[in-house]
This record gives sequence, C-alpha cells and structure tokens, in this order.
Amino acid sequence: MSLENAPPDVKLAVDLIMLLEENQIEPRTALAALEIVRTDFEKKLLQEEGDAKSSA
Repeated sequence: MSLENAPPDVKLAVDLIMLLEENQIEPRTALAALEIVRTDFEKKLLQEEGDAKSSA
C-alpha cells in the first residue's frame, strides 16, 4: 500500500516518525513525549464528547 492511499492516522504516524528520527530524538524521550501528547488528546476527546452530549 502506498502512503498516498494510507489512512490519515498512518500518514501522521509516518510524519511523526520521520520528524523524530530527523531530529535524532532518543526513543525513551520520544515515547515519554508521545505519552504526554496521548494524555492531552484523550482529555480533549473526552471534553468534546461531553460538550456534544450537553448540546444534544
């Protein structure tokens, strides 16, 4: 499968991997940062879901 036809999450993952590798980020540092990002986006998702329920 070409990246051109890949789903958006796969495209983003490839971009993030390239960015981290090009900047020679240590794997432990990358994983720690990604965990922070994951937590932040999970909170945003929960907030959006809560806002959607409040609007309904």
